[in-house]
Amino acid sequence: MKQKFDVTGMSCAACSAAVERAVNKLEGVDAAQVNLLANSMQVEYDAAAVTEADICAAVEKAGYGASPVVPAGKAAPAKAAPGEDPAEVELRSMKQRLAVSLAFLIPLMYVSMGHMMGLPLPAFFHGREGAVTFALTQFLLVLPIMYVNRKFYVVGFKSLWHRSPNMDSLIALGSAAAVVYGLFALYRIGWGLGTGDMELVDRYRMDLYFESAGTILTLITLGKFLEARAKGRTGAAIRALMDLAPDTALVLRDGTEVEIPAEEVAVGDTVVIKPGMRIPVDGTVLTGLSSVDESAVTGESIPAEKAPGARVIAASINRSGSFTFRAEKVGGDTTLAQIIALVQDAGATKAPIAKLADKVSGVFVPVVIAIALVAFGVWLALGQTMEFALARAISVLVISCPCALGLATPVAIMVGTGKGARMGILYKNAEALENAHKIDTVVLDKTGTITEGKPAVTDLLPAPGVDKTELLRVAAALEKPSEHPLAEAILTAVGDMPLPEAERFEALPGRGVRAFVNGREHLAGNLRLMEEQGVDAAWAASEAERLAKEGKTPLYFAAEGKLLGLVAAADPVKPTSAAAIGELQAMGLKVIMLTGDNARTAEAIRAKLGIEQVVAEVLPQDKEAQVRALQQQGRRVAMVGDGINDAPALTRADVGVAISAGTDVAIDSADVVLMRSDLWDLVNALRLSRATIRNIRENLFWAFFYNSIGIPVAAGALYGFGLVLNPMLGAAAMSLSSVCVVSNALRLNFFKPKQAGVSGLPQNNELCAQSAQPKGEPVMTEKTIHIEGMACGHCTARVEKALAGVAGVASVKADLEGKCAKVTLNAPVEDAVLTATVTDAGYEVTGIE
Repeated sequence: MKQKFDVTGMSCAACSAAVERAVNKLEGVDAAQVNLLANSMQVEYDAAAVTEADICAAVEKAGYGASPVVPAGKAAPAKAAPGEDPAEVELRSMKQRLAVSLAFLIPLMYVSMGHMMGLPLPAFFHGREGAVTFALTQFLLVLPIMYVNRKFYVVGFKSLWHRSPNMDSLIALGSAAAVVYGLFALYRIGWGLGTGDMELVDRYRMDLYFESAGTILTLITLGKFLEARAKGRTGAAIRALMDLAPDTALVLRDGTEVEIPAEEVAVGDTVVIKPGMRIPVDGTVLTGLSSVDESAVTGESIPAEKAPGARVIAASINRSGSFTFRAEKVGGDTTLAQIIALVQDAGATKAPIAKLADKVSGVFVPVVIAIALVAFGVWLALGQTMEFALARAISVLVISCPCALGLATPVAIMVGTGKGARMGILYKNAEALENAHKIDTVVLDKTGTITEGKPAVTDLLPAPGVDKTELLRVAAALEKPSEHPLAEAILTAVGDMPLPEAERFEALPGRGVRAFVNGREHLAGNLRLMEEQGVDAAWAASEAERLAKEGKTPLYFAAEGKLLGLVAAADPVKPTSAAAIGELQAMGLKVIMLTGDNARTAEAIRAKLGIEQVVAEVLPQDKEAQVRALQQQGRRVAMVGDGINDAPALTRADVGVAISAGTDVAIDSADVVLMRSDLWDLVNALRLSRATIRNIRENLFWAFFYNSIGIPVAAGALYGFGLVLNPMLGAAAMSLSSVCVVSNALRLNFFKPKQAGVSGLPQNNELCAQSAQPKGEPVMTEKTIHIEGMACGHCTARVEKALAGVAGVASVKADLEGKCAKVTLNAPVEDAVLTATVTDAGYEVTGIE
């Protein structure tokens, strides 16, 4: 089983390494991962072999505290009460410690070093007579600094006692050594004054080191304060997601609107949504029409139109109109709650690149302590004074920074996954985020990934003397009772046009259908059916061949033995697919399309989109084998699919990407989930992965470089060149290193997702025009009206309502992004009439096609 624990007392990577070692040693523990940022630990273990109490005891034995996190069950993600955020409490405490430290450090530095800068000091501090007063005053001033920062000593020496020293141990040893030496000097001054040995007094009067201890503690606290403030911003994405959930909801109870806490909404409740309200839970619209902004959850900037039957997502904002919906997913089951859980889990895991830092951190502090002792002994052996040798040892202890090593990876991972969540890209764990940058081959499922996954009529070719509208009506009448996959496309194309009834309907397996329409026998099907029934289809053969080469499926329609014409349908390519595939190839990736379609259709799509390789006529169960074969060739494969029939291939791939987060299967099978059904998001997912790993490498380089240079210099390696490092400068450098690592990781918040429009993608109005006028002879029952002035979903609803009221208009679909409206006509309508209608609604027509 898997259980999460809160861990207290950790301050650096050495701490997390010690906790992991202690827990991983337990019999029955499969894996333990500590999140230093969140002060938490996730443990996979066999409940029959080890208990939660055993795990907590192992952590406590290592010198830290642990307690199991009580599962929240199905509750919604809770919002922290004001002032109760542990990070905020820690930051406030750090600020108070810093303020007190500075308040006493300033007079301490004035007393100890003011005379060197010509600043006036009271007479009783001067000369041999004031030596004891001078030393004792400094000791008394450093005591409050030590007291407010006592956590370093409590945790540091406790960890040292348990033989798992950490960063606090280094600080405690370094500052304590300076104070102990100062006390030693104070006693020596007293001895010198008592015995009249003024040379002894002069020697120790200026070598007290109290100011070094105070400065070290204050600078480390300053660094910790800046680090804590920066780390607090790494969880901003999760907190922002949590804040999206509304506190209350309006529900219908006995026909009356009642406002209740959002967490009390139950499955089956009817929820009322008014303009400007946030949607509290997931559900399906029952009544009303509106425009909903889902950008905070899905990353889609264009408001989505919601009508009865449409799905709504928790935390999205209702922009216009009112509606009611049935609550279907509440509490922890909502899409928002799942996203938050996914981002939190990703931040709690470790990327493979972190293993090197973990190994180093595990032995880092003991090695540093050993280096400090060796430096102390070597300089004494070389004839240097006790003061010089001690200064070198203290410098080594305080300049070493295990924090930089420990923070290099988790901070970047947390910021990267949070940034991805805001873009509608969810990485299931840190390993997925890292593996994504190694991908060299992208395998794309066709249906629903590259294409819309829903066939649409593309061509209408009537026989000579046959009216196109009549052909479409007859085709729809024949297909209405049919279960043919393209029937829905034809029925969608005909819109609300009145249809004649099909009687004596008969399905002809493998060939088509037969029925009587208006008392006449009609046929619909393939060329084989036409030939069997003696229908002359010679004139349409070349057209059918052309349509087939373009990846379209032609259907023949005949009446009383005479051909009426051809209707072609195809699964249209998504608007951004071409640009996304081109960008993936520009990034150096090999793109392969995997589809169950026939080879001719697959080849047509491949040629149209410029895909390098296509594998057609593949069964769902064989897709996994195709991915495995690529991996055996040494390729790192990302499989992109809908997360249902592609589940085995998604699991097999190095990185499985679900391109629509509508099902639990998608989340379970995939490593990366794209909240929008947009292939372009894959481009940004891979770019964000590369940016995050680059950031981690920069952090690790800085951490290793800093320590590998700083420690030898602090030990006195450059003494021969006249360069030695003051312990106070070492403390400042140590604090700066951690702040630099965290600040560098925060740069990921400025990652800019690449927009599809910059990659040669046609403008939106051109896309709208292309969909209205496909290749081949266009469907004349459709017109595209280009409109300026539409700014929101309310505008599109107004345009649709106005045009729908025009006689002869069967259906209307306004496209806000494309700045156009597609109108299906069942009777001739003059362009002037359509223009006047849109103008009267308050918008400008720039053209009609």
